[in-house]
Amino acid sequence: MTTAVLRGGLRTTLRDVVALTKPRITLMVMITAAGGMWLAQHAPDVAAPRWQSTVLVLATIAAVVASANSLNCWLERDSDRLMLRTMNRPLPDGRLEPKIALAFGVVVGLVAIPVLSFAVNPLTGLLGAFALVSYVAVYTPMKTISPVALLVGAVPGALPPLMGWTAAANDLAAPGIVLFLIMFIWQVPHFIAISIFRQSEYERAGLKVLPSVRGLEYSKVMAALYAALLAPVTLAPFALGVAGPIYLVTAIVLNVGFVGMALAGLRQSAGEAWAKRFFYASLVYLTVLFPVLMFDAV
Repeated sequence: MTTAVLRGGLRTTLRDVVALTKPRITLMVMITAAGGMWLAQHAPDVAAPRWQSTVLVLATIAAVVASANSLNCWLERDSDRLMLRTMNRPLPDGRLEPKIALAFGVVVGLVAIPVLSFAVNPLTGLLGAFALVSYVAVYTPMKTISPVALLVGAVPGALPPLMGWTAAANDLAAPGIVLFLIMFIWQVPHFIAISIFRQSEYERAGLKVLPSVRGLEYSKVMAALYAALLAPVTLAPFALGVAGPIYLVTAIVLNVGFVGMALAGLRQSAGEAWAKRFFYASLVYLTVLFPVLMFDAV
């Protein structure tokens, strides 16, 4: 029994371990992964899995994300102390010993990847392993080197819906690739918005974000560009015949609002207030788009 457990109690320690997994991010990942599975189940020649298999897939994908987030917290525990939004996390606050976070992240990852590979299929296991390793070993250290880390980190962040697809269909068909592209592109304006209104915190922590390196105006242009690029990609499920007219109308409405808000930022000299609104709009965008896609799967 470690000193941290003895000091805070087992229940407090378990709560802090759960906090390492970033539950809100994990929940969003599970929603997108479920969207991929649901869409694949409605594709030709794909048999709907039993509910037990669905639970196993979603739980294991969540475990991969939990492992990645925990190891990310372990690696960034020093820089997290310097940012207001992260300084109260278990590791920078000193409530949890770093070795507990490290052990938890490693063990969960070592369990999740083989389960995905052997109990689901090797393709999904390979994608999970790539997501975990690239997020922890490439994206996390790269954040202190270049803002290009945003694009690098968007790759593992976009893999869960594709993993949901491959878990059900066991292939890399066009609809699964489209789901990956939607998540990949969406992350860019989403995280640019965060980096604008959290710019001073990122700079204090030594993280290289786009507004700090290329400036506010360039960052807003990139956010608008990727928001505009997202629009035609989100229409692809309808074009491919895997989503119906309800999804099409919803996607059009969401894109008009999202692109409009991105363009509005270009007309404003200040960026922080706009960035916060744009950030929340991006959350609404994704949490509406994927459930409607699942509802209107053809």
